[in-house]
Amino acid sequence: MQRFENYLKSHLLRVSSFHPCYEEALSAMLDAGGKRFRPQLLLEVVEAHNSLLYNSALPVALALEAFHTYSLIHDDLPAMDNASLRRGHETLHVKYDEATAILAGDALNTEAFLLIAKAPLRDDVRIKLVEILADNGGSGGMVLGQAIDCYFENQKLELKQIEILHQNKTAKLIAASLQMGAVIAGLSKEVERALYDFGLDLGLLFQVQDDIIDATQSEQEAGKTTNNDESKNSFVTVLGLDTSLEYANNLAKKIEDKLESFDKNTKQALSKAVAHYLWRHK
Repeated sequence: MQRFENYLKSHLLRVSSFHPCYEEALSAMLDAGGKRFRPQLLLEVVEAHNSLLYNSALPVALALEAFHTYSLIHDDLPAMDNASLRRGHETLHVKYDEATAILAGDALNTEAFLLIAKAPLRDDVRIKLVEILADNGGSGGMVLGQAIDCYFENQKLELKQIEILHQNKTAKLIAASLQMGAVIAGLSKEVERALYDFGLDLGLLFQVQDDIIDATQSEQEAGKTTNNDESKNSFVTVLGLDTSLEYANNLAKKIEDKLESFDKNTKQALSKAVAHYLWRHK
């Protein structure tokens, strides 16, 4: 992923004006690091099936990271999680102010679509990529999940409702990353669908492990505000820690089984990208 990291750092948003911190705020959280999981998934699929398009896919991978980072900035706001630490750094509303954080998130949201629109790919491919990101990141996807998450604070949901919440809030953007890689690489509709479905399971595993981290790690270990889910419908608050660990292990096994259904190149690429998430909880 070093190629992507270099690309990101050389393409941080630059908007000069007399505003004292606007430009800095636009790039602060992008430049602060992170797992880069969604760009990695997209780029692994492209690399595995059409490596000549890797460089053309970099702006789309950056678009995914910009869109994801916008969601984190807004998720940390006082009206939502009111978190003070993200990626080992102060959150933007703490470092600057709430208005600057909201506007930086807004800017990264729209920048994501600009990056896709200008990517050196065929017009029909770019249109499809915009559609996938908007569909999974917008009103019927990530935003819906966030709305459910916020509205039902201090109201305990059932497991199926928790899965719907986190499928929207977290899993759909992860699934979209894999599907977008398939679109760029020119894979069949059937493979697109299989990768998307795989991504939904992977996204749930990603979320339950994140909930476990929130319950078991310090802020220093996690690099973000933890023990902040008491009023939220996380897997741990609903199922308890032991059952959440069991749920994660079962989901990891399901994902491992699904990996075996892909062709050799796809299986190898995905195994490399998701290996960290398939470890067994004791």
